[in-house]
Amino acid sequence: MQIQLTHQESEQMFHNALCNGLGYMGGYGLDFDFKKEDYQSASRKLREAAPDTTVCYEDVLMQILREGGELTMIDVECDGEYTRSVSLADVHDRVQKTPARFLLDMINENDDAETADVILQTVFFEEIIFG
Repeated sequence: MQIQLTHQESEQMFHNALCNGLGYMGGYGLDFDFKKEDYQSASRKLREAAPDTTVCYEDVLMQILREGGELTMIDVECDGEYTRSVSLADVHDRVQKTPARFLLDMINENDDAETADVILQTVFFEEIIFG
């Protein structure tokens, strides 16, 4: 079964996965990274657009992608073998390639850290490598 998602749905699922799954990546010997300037620019833009709203870390990460930046998983244990960067186009293309049972869990709000982990791995590595 393949599930077709809109760009907005893909972005929402990736955002949720960032919220719930980034901790797993550290357990695989991966560090999460982005350009500091991109983070500052994205954060400033979000705060200016909604000054009375709290901006969370994951909101800023998504804004980095929307502004054309990239998010990177840096492999710190295997000499860079698993270092990968993704753009917003990758999110739009790859979230829907996540195994259907995990997408259905996310759609039905029955997701957990494992669901998030599988989505993140699918987006960054185009397959499930770890865990």
